[in-house]
Amino acid sequence: MTVLYLDDLAPGQCFGGAARIRIEPERVASFATEFDPQPFHLDAQAATQTLFGGLAASGWHTAAATMRLLVDSDFKPAGGIVGAGFEELRWPLPVRPGDELRVESEVLEVRASRSRPQQGLVRLRTSTYNQHNELVQVSVGSLVVQRRPASAPGVN
Repeated sequence: MTVLYLDDLAPGQCFGGAARIRIEPERVASFATEFDPQPFHLDAQAATQTLFGGLAASGWHTAAATMRLLVDSDFKPAGGIVGAGFEELRWPLPVRPGDELRVESEVLEVRASRSRPQQGLVRLRTSTYNQHNELVQVSVGSLVVQRRPASAPGVN
């Protein structure tokens, strides 16, 4: 595992990984029961009468699965994946029970902090796809990433 410091990152770099998460039907219901108890997440019959046309995982369930996939991806920023905020979060298609998700991320911008010289911000677009390579979530957010300490070796 190669830890990436702010100094190692540049716009256009892309990261993926082999990790996949299958959205199990019972997890759709348990997540929704606790955090988003709406009929289109809980009741398959009722969901057919909604704009989803069937049972769909909560967008927040998708976001949580995306976070796990991001942590398991090839993107390993120094200091961990520490969010500073989002400017975009969209769910263009619903995630269905049984879908298998994966992520791809692209560095959009890298900026050193003026007030905290030991760190900076990375603007990252993370796209989540289902098993059909359909985009089910896209987010653009800023992450706090540590700069390379003077004693740390460079990336090979």
